[in-house]
Amino acid sequence: MTEQLSWGSLALAFRLEWSADAPVRITEITSDGRPHPVYAVPLVEILTVGQGRLPASDRLAHTELGSQLRHVGHEATADRLTNRLTIRQAGPGVEAVSVFEQFAAAPDAVRATVTVTAVGAEPVVLRSVASWSAGFTARDGSSLEKLDGWHRISGTSDWLGEGRWTREALRGPDFPLLAEGLTGHNPRGAWAVTSDGTWSTGRDLPVGGAESRDERLALLWQIEHNGAWRWEIGEDTDGGYFSLSGPTDTDSSWTKVLAPGDTFTTVPVAIAVGADFEQAVAALTDYRRAARRSHPDNTAMPVVFNDYMNTLDGDPTTEKLLPLVAAAAEVGAEIFCIDAGWYDDSGHWWDTVGEWLPSTTRFPGGLGEVIDAIRDAGMTPGLWLEPEVIGVRSPIADELPREAFLLRHGQRIVEHHRYHLDLRHPAAIAHLDGVVDRLVRDFGVGFFKFDYNINPGAGTDHDADSVGDGLLEHNRAHLAWLDRMLDRHPELVIESCSSGAMRMDFAMLSRLAMQSTSDQQDFTKFPPIAAAAPMSLLPEQAASWAYPQPGMSDEEVAFCLVTGLLGRFYVSGYLNRMDDRGRGLVAEAVAAAKALRPELLAGHPYWPSGMPGWNDAWVSLGLRGAGADLVSIWRRDGSTSTDLSFPHLAGEDVTVEAVFPTDLPAWQTAWDAATGTLTVRANDGELAARTLRLTTDTPSRAQRTASQPVTGPTGRIG
Repeated sequence: MTEQLSWGSLALAFRLEWSADAPVRITEITSDGRPHPVYAVPLVEILTVGQGRLPASDRLAHTELGSQLRHVGHEATADRLTNRLTIRQAGPGVEAVSVFEQFAAAPDAVRATVTVTAVGAEPVVLRSVASWSAGFTARDGSSLEKLDGWHRISGTSDWLGEGRWTREALRGPDFPLLAEGLTGHNPRGAWAVTSDGTWSTGRDLPVGGAESRDERLALLWQIEHNGAWRWEIGEDTDGGYFSLSGPTDTDSSWTKVLAPGDTFTTVPVAIAVGADFEQAVAALTDYRRAARRSHPDNTAMPVVFNDYMNTLDGDPTTEKLLPLVAAAAEVGAEIFCIDAGWYDDSGHWWDTVGEWLPSTTRFPGGLGEVIDAIRDAGMTPGLWLEPEVIGVRSPIADELPREAFLLRHGQRIVEHHRYHLDLRHPAAIAHLDGVVDRLVRDFGVGFFKFDYNINPGAGTDHDADSVGDGLLEHNRAHLAWLDRMLDRHPELVIESCSSGAMRMDFAMLSRLAMQSTSDQQDFTKFPPIAAAAPMSLLPEQAASWAYPQPGMSDEEVAFCLVTGLLGRFYVSGYLNRMDDRGRGLVAEAVAAAKALRPELLAGHPYWPSGMPGWNDAWVSLGLRGAGADLVSIWRRDGSTSTDLSFPHLAGEDVTVEAVFPTDLPAWQTAWDAATGTLTVRANDGELAARTLRLTTDTPSRAQRTASQPVTGPTGRIG
């Protein structure tokens, strides 16, 4: 007899089924009242040394133990803020508890984890545990064309080339027709992306999705982990599925031994659902806002000036900084961050970092002289810090015990002339707490840029079941350290940086205020990075450098400034050397950024000219609001015009106004209400950019079709 449970919100609900001879499976996804029966696969997949996969493969799915789990109980609870479902299953030697959570402020998304407990007499050696597994194609998978119409959404990154997204048909080179039904077995491959080490977004991105316009169903997901992870899409004979996981044995040398009674909890993952890609992005955006740590900066969003990019480049001195402090204050910056080098007396600081004491040669009157100048100018002082590393020539390297560092076979791991602290060790934590507390106490630092420029690899074998286990526990200790630090200093604003955006995951961004989106120094290459950033993080967290320079034309200055405007405004450049006209444009952009803050905090990102390609001539980013839409547009090749698509505004009378710049020649626009198309015509010149606002006389469709809030579990059991 099949039993079932329906759970979720009016916006997003799941039907789960199980029986005496089958594990719990998701069999239907209902989005905004529209049911989608889906191919059913085991909800929990556990790979152990003692029980592998059936058939043999390298998938997260098809585990023998996953197929042997059986429902033993569940509980659904709800309060004003959260809707929660707990499902308990048991199998040979293990109990698995799945937890689903929905937030009232984000009813189109769910967060999931799995906790595995060894309940038998023998240890259980885990090799992988998926945080989520579910089908996404229609339940009737008898057709060979079950993947037809489905597309995969995925992104890759690199230093200076972050957030390059593609939308590819699933049926094709990655999933050819195999005729596997003749064998009586499911296929064995999968399309998988992985991350190892601590640069969680250094190569592939932990955000992905699948969309079918025919089915009117789009799913986006994110793995919320600052270390190793894997997600995969697979095709079975009867349907397609996706699985999400933290570290695994195959990909990241992770195994975990559970003695009888021991437990292991997976890294969290989130799944957002909509009728199309844009709705799913909006759902994931709402989830990120609901799930991040509460902090005054979440809504204050002060404008930051940082002295590094295309400016001092890690070589600050009192003489160089004081004119920049005055210029930053003049244009309206609210935070001034002194970037790398403030601790260096030698001029060769890379392999000596770790003590974090102010330089005496760079600041003859003391660092406090510059800090006081920042504060006297009405700005909050900030400092760059790379807390997790110790240079091989730093005195701290010999003061801390060997076990306070990541180790392999008893030796400290060295990467680019740095050792890496192991934040499981109390001496490492005490050192970092002492540094942060001292700088806050002695200098009144209210802002830190936490950088992270090395990747120590698979992990540490010290006091761990595997190198991957050591790394996972270090990753979790790092997050716990951040939480405790913010508990001690609740007003402290922290920027996450990692050679740009090599660790741009939600585990970090649920805690920290903002994220550097790139180290890209060519301002013409930054627009696709800035435009794509809201796929990975909240628009209001995305700090894309705006670094205008003396000698630039007015249009080039505006181009630089537009790059940061629909994000966390983050300014650099030799403002003190710019003429009055150039500084006036910067001041206008800062004022615009401050005025836009309420709209950023409520806006949902979309891409009127499509997801940006690296070499696209025109790049755009839109933010859809309740009362108006904002759109930034960059022209990079001198072409005259482009068409931007706003299907949600079709049929409306639209007014277009310039947000920034307002003193440069206006672009011509023409609105086609029938198709929801805005034709934009730029002026002469190759490089130009504008930020526009589109308003209508009637409520937007976003208002009229807004998802209803969570009302608690639907509670149908039978």
